Amino acid sequence: MAAGEEQSREYLQRHRLPELLHRLGALLLFHRPERPREFLIQVLERVKAGRRAEGEYPFLLDEANVDAMFSLLDVLGQGFIRPAQYREALKTLGLSTEDLELEDDDAITLDVFKEGMKKKMLESWSVY
Repeated sequence: MAAGEEQSREYLQRHRLPELLHRLGALLLFHRPERPREFLIQVLERVKAGRRAEGEYPFLLDEANVDAMFSLLDVLGQGFIRPAQYREALKTLGLSTEDLELEDDDAITLDVFKEGMKKKMLESWSVY
């Protein structure tokens, strides 16, 4: 691999640009704004404000979406899901599962699911 290519890869990884571009693309496809450039500028301004604790980070999912996702995972309507399902939901959204401390027999309730999703979404933006 050429030195320039290796430096480029290192630069992209160091600044987590592929993840950022993926998140921005997902937001664009979800909202489909009439003025995409202005929308992206607003999103990046929200990220900047979130880092300064002057506003909220942009979220792809609202509370209704998180509720719906949990319902899809809780097929039997038991009021809980298993850690493996929770991990897969996080991975599907491109969120980290590295620091989860869950036993295989733990029951993840809707409240725990919502709180965890919000925390992971905040963490995902806070690196920028």
